[in-house]
Amino acid sequence: MQDFIQAIADEHVYLFDGAMGTMLYAKGVFINKCYDELNVRNPEIVLEVHRQYVRCGAEIIETNTYGANRVKLRGFGIEEELREINIRAAELARKAAGDSVYVAGAIGPLGIRIEPYGPTSLDEAREFFREQAEALRDGGVDLIIAETFSNISEIEQCIAAIHEVCNLPVVAQMTIGTDGRTVYGDAPKVIAQRLDRARADVIGLNCSVGPDLLLDAVEELASVTAKKISCQPNAGLPRDVNGRQMYMASPEYFSKYAKRLIHKGVKFIGGCCGTTPEHVKMMGDAVRPLSPRRTFVIVERNGKNGEKAPGSEPVPMETRSNWGRKLAAGEFVTTIEIVPPKGPNPDAMIESVRSIKAAGVDAVNVPDGPRAQNRMGAIAVAVLLQQRVGIETVLHYCCRDRNLLGMHSDLLGCGALGLRNLLLITGDPPKMGPYPEATAVFDIDSIGLTNMASLMNRGLDLGGNPFGEPTKFTIGVGVNPGHLDLEYELRRLEWKVKAGAEYAITQPVFDVRLLENFLRRIEHMNLPIVAGIWPLLSYRNAQFMNNEVPGVSVPDDVIERMRIASDKGKEFALHEGVTIARETLSRVRDRVAGVQVSAPLGRVDMALQVFGEAEPAVSSRA
Repeated sequence: MQDFIQAIADEHVYLFDGAMGTMLYAKGVFINKCYDELNVRNPEIVLEVHRQYVRCGAEIIETNTYGANRVKLRGFGIEEELREINIRAAELARKAAGDSVYVAGAIGPLGIRIEPYGPTSLDEAREFFREQAEALRDGGVDLIIAETFSNISEIEQCIAAIHEVCNLPVVAQMTIGTDGRTVYGDAPKVIAQRLDRARADVIGLNCSVGPDLLLDAVEELASVTAKKISCQPNAGLPRDVNGRQMYMASPEYFSKYAKRLIHKGVKFIGGCCGTTPEHVKMMGDAVRPLSPRRTFVIVERNGKNGEKAPGSEPVPMETRSNWGRKLAAGEFVTTIEIVPPKGPNPDAMIESVRSIKAAGVDAVNVPDGPRAQNRMGAIAVAVLLQQRVGIETVLHYCCRDRNLLGMHSDLLGCGALGLRNLLLITGDPPKMGPYPEATAVFDIDSIGLTNMASLMNRGLDLGGNPFGEPTKFTIGVGVNPGHLDLEYELRRLEWKVKAGAEYAITQPVFDVRLLENFLRRIEHMNLPIVAGIWPLLSYRNAQFMNNEVPGVSVPDDVIERMRIASDKGKEFALHEGVTIARETLSRVRDRVAGVQVSAPLGRVDMALQVFGEAEPAVSSRA
């Protein structure tokens, strides 16, 4: 299992467990008992709750230690058992989790007021938290979750204490009321900003209210932080039923809101008070189609201590394809991206690609179901173009639509069909396309797929088993220089390189400064970068790219240029879009290994104009 810090960085949406107290109460434990003490006095009942959540699909389970700090345990006269209670809780959770589920050490608030609202000093509070964090660390948890805090100053002391005793990742969750604020009046934006400064690795909300009331709060969190977001709502607000507080939100209701929360940016989702294994199962069923699964372990091209990885030695990149030859030689490569047709007739596309070959462009880039749209399969298109036009293709291949076995079979077929140049991507989720309820597979993400292709170049499957003659792929990956969380994007690129990436193609670049900063940050990787360039069609197209295409940033001055040109007319706008793209190409040419120019709406003529094959056209009405 990968380190949890990698889980934070990958693209998978992770599922926390649900309530522990609700389940223990349902099993007959009275609410006046110390639930944390059960880790020592009745461990089997705690272990069974953990196992129920694991069986229902939880990928992170929390230790039964929410109240296992010295202050709260003192109320039951068992504060001297603090260390044993926390360590035993971690061991029980690990026993249920095995090697495939993460264990989060749970720390809750002290239950007393700290300065300036009470007599307990910040230093005293930090010492209480430090004591519990040390015990959870020694118990072997994978991360620590500080949850259900209403006082930001208190959770800041908790986070500081955790950092003092260990390097474990920290998930920090506050709780808010029906007014969208903490009891001390802090709004989600303030929560996010202060937890960010406190060095929480994941920032989130839990408890108090149901999922509906947390939707807007989560959106507000995400607007001011690049940290990943977690959310564990209650099963609605409790209602008094015959003298008992009951949580009424059904598992089906929870599953619907799980989707909405993910669309708002939540990466770690689970339940708090009132939620059960059935809630977790239903959330898992809702989350699965929207989420790439975990990346398979990365097998580096050289093993530890520099020894060779198993399998055959890959053939030199310069012998695999002309694209690979030029990249290996440091020659500038050019490619134009065309979108496959929506129907079964490829004739118009093929004719347009003939002009690309005639212009001397090195390859044609073939996307694989971009933005989850219905189009002809990328593999079929790539074969048609290579056979009928005689031009090399760079085949996009995404993880969304095939399971692990299907991807392995497809790549073997690509090798047999002579498709040598790959761009491996995770793929846009179905929710972006016309059929948002379509099922996505996502057995692995682009890192795992890169690992697979690299192993196949050694004649091995993903399990390391030999299958005969190696494939001869030139392996590329996508990268986003303008990612909101650049550190996250850089970590993923590092892993892709370790997995076997040999070049990368960027998202469309409009802000050259972002690209220049990115290139400085990756100099040590020695990875050829092909810059994506998109000739804008209009002011509206510029706004769309800036606001609705993930990872693309269009500077204000470029948007203004397109507005002025569009006011003059469509042809002026097209002319200005090509001119801006040409300027971008001129500025990046000496900094990158090549460029990929998109043909927006199939306008191959515009892409060729960017390369200078024709002057940007404008009518005589100019």
